[in-house]
Amino acid sequence: MEKIIAIMPIKLQNERLPGKNTKLLGGKPLLQYELESLLQIKELAGVYVYCSDEEICKYLPQGASFVKRPGELDLATSNFTQIFSSFMREKDADIYVYAHATAPYVKVETMRECIEAVRSGEHDSAFCAEKIQDYLWEDGAPLNFDASNLPRSQDLGVIYRETSGIYVFRKEVFMKYKRRIGANPFIKEVSFRERIDINGPEDFSLAEAFLNMDC
Repeated sequence: MEKIIAIMPIKLQNERLPGKNTKLLGGKPLLQYELESLLQIKELAGVYVYCSDEEICKYLPQGASFVKRPGELDLATSNFTQIFSSFMREKDADIYVYAHATAPYVKVETMRECIEAVRSGEHDSAFCAEKIQDYLWEDGAPLNFDASNLPRSQDLGVIYRETSGIYVFRKEVFMKYKRRIGANPFIKEVSFRERIDINGPEDFSLAEAFLNMDC
């Protein structure tokens, strides 16, 4: 049986929206939304919050575990590769689910679909995305269409934009590529509500507006 675990990296202080990960959304700390969803997935052998400050423990729902990370990984310049390399030395697994507290509305069904796509062996990784099929421009020129022979929008090639929801990947993917998306990813299209990613005050207001909607 392959071991699957989830990691949620957390900083208590953020530049664009200070304290956002513990800020109350609908009377509940933001980080609890995705943690509670992850805890519903029986395939996970563990759900870990990777944070440098033990103060985070008082915000964790029952079942989520704290793993202390080095303080230097709280720097604004720290990236995914550095954070995950450090976590992987603490917790070994065959498949990892990398989750973000800032995406509170990713559905449990979406998480399970991404996990199963990787666990089945059909894909080496999975991520949530927004499907874009529109007229795009770059540096003043059409990016994905011929402006002199305008196609119908439904005939345009599809482009996907990663959302921050969750990433699922095999350990070998990170070992080989030093990234969370491999050579054969499963791309899960998600709804507008699931795509909400809280970085600044406007994003938080949007999340509040969608609090009681399921779309």
